[in-house]
Amino acid sequence: MKLFVKYDFDTLCKNFVSEHLDALDISYTIHSVNEVTVNGDLNDNKYKTLTTALQKYGIEILTNQKSTLVERIKHAIDCMLKDEKSKHLKLSSYLADTLNYSYTYLSTVFSENTYTSIENYAILRKVDLAKEFMCNTNLTLTEIAYRLNYSSVAHLSGQFKKTTGLTPSAFINIMKKKKQYKIQ
Repeated sequence: MKLFVKYDFDTLCKNFVSEHLDALDISYTIHSVNEVTVNGDLNDNKYKTLTTALQKYGIEILTNQKSTLVERIKHAIDCMLKDEKSKHLKLSSYLADTLNYSYTYLSTVFSENTYTSIENYAILRKVDLAKEFMCNTNLTLTEIAYRLNYSSVAHLSGQFKKTTGLTPSAFINIMKKKKQYKIQ
């Protein structure tokens, strides 16, 4: 028997980190998927135990300030794309206001650490979200374009094809055939 599972990555990570912090009796506050404040001091033994436990599952505690900022930029972009109020804002202004750094600095740090631009990353995330909408909802391309703040369906389609090599319609057809195949 096959089970198909859909999960919320944010909830999964928060719960996973919480369980490990609780097991070590560490007082903490989780602010977001990638930001946790440890209340009080964390001794070396607990830090090493936590680091080792999390590394087994591909979770790394970032100690490099620029790597941390890159993760905060990525998280802020994800939040912006999912928030109805924020998605209409200009990306550069939103990031500068949210992270309290100039956009020029954020852009430089991001590109130095990821070898791509913030704008390109945002486009990739928007295309990923478009794929999720196409696979998991009954939204039309017009509705998806509106939700992701594209100026038109043509704009969404152009970025989608440039990124994936497929038109949105071709992608939808492939996913429908894939689902039919899995059902059989």
